[in-house]
Amino acid sequence: MCETSASGLDRRTFFKRTATFSAVAATGIAAMAMPTLSYAAAMTREQRDAMTPDEIIASFKEGNRRFREGKMIEHDYRAQKRATATGQFPAAIILSCVDSRTPAEILLDAGIGETFNARVAGNIQNDDILGSMEFACAVTGAKVVLVMGHTSCGAIRGAIDGAELGNLTGLLDKIKPAIPRTKYDGERTGSNYDFVDAVARTNVEMAMEQIRANSPVLKKLEDDGKIKIVGSMYHLVGGEVEFF
Repeated sequence: MCETSASGLDRRTFFKRTATFSAVAATGIAAMAMPTLSYAAAMTREQRDAMTPDEIIASFKEGNRRFREGKMIEHDYRAQKRATATGQFPAAIILSCVDSRTPAEILLDAGIGETFNARVAGNIQNDDILGSMEFACAVTGAKVVLVMGHTSCGAIRGAIDGAELGNLTGLLDKIKPAIPRTKYDGERTGSNYDFVDAVARTNVEMAMEQIRANSPVLKKLEDDGKIKIVGSMYHLVGGEVEFF
């Protein structure tokens, strides 16, 4: 679990709210309630480096809880933009689907400068994405690689149904190995969304395996305890990001 302040804030939020609260107090408005303070500060190298991969994951879980409960932090994106103009220190890189309903930063209540984001239909890994992950972790210092699938995924359904369309055909071919590997006793078609969701989860698990197999750089970082490669599923109904 991540460290918390006396008020129960996760460590990442506590760092930033503390800085903002101090500024507010200095102007004589210290009576303002902390939950209404803007999330203005950008993550610094010191804050990121002080966190463990488990603490970063815990902070994402807390951010998703805020998203589900409608209690998201009031981000000052203009201030975050200015703070990150000369440097960035993201804590994680997230591989997610292009689906318009699955913007990872919003679902995890993250601000500008906190996450690298790679999006491709079906959240598949490829050489370019692996290179981007290696840059994020080995060069820039991110500590979490998060693969995020989601329910009712059109790319997964297309792979199950054998859809063909230009370059999309080759992309869906990369998802298809997850279909026979998925254990499911019911109707195994794209019209059965329980099966679609089961394949989507398998597809995330396979992407994690492929990241480890195809990137010795990331595999060594994980073996050395410097990063964690984790999977998740975003549930369109309810809004939960389920980590596994």
